Amino acid sequence: VQLQASGGGLVQPGGSLTLSCAASGSFFTLYTMGWYRQAPGKQRELVANSNSDGSTGYVDSVKGRFTISSDNAKNTVHLQMNNLKPEDTAVYYCKIRQWDGIRWSDFWGQGTQVTVSN
Repeated sequence: VQLQASGGGLVQPGGSLTLSCAASGSFFTLYTMGWYRQAPGKQRELVANSNSDGSTGYVDSVKGRFTISSDNAKNTVHLQMNNLKPEDTAVYYCKIRQWDGIRWSDFWGQGTQVTVSN
């Protein structure tokens, strides 16, 4: 499985960005896809996830501002980020975790930089 993340950039506070993660390879029916971020000097944290059962989850700091969505036909997951704040500045990574019937496997995309600043 390969993941290609895109959509990062520089945006002013209050602005919006949409990140996309395109997946290719072999997929299984039980999986979770997530967006993580890592700010300088901080640990990587889960921002949002979308699961194969249709459920989604968000870290408290982005609830009401970020929306994760899946385009299954294109094997792509998006992260719509609204009302961005300087504290959202980080490198954002997408990850898929899937069950192949024997084990869970994790696959990461390359990071995409999001900078929120004047």
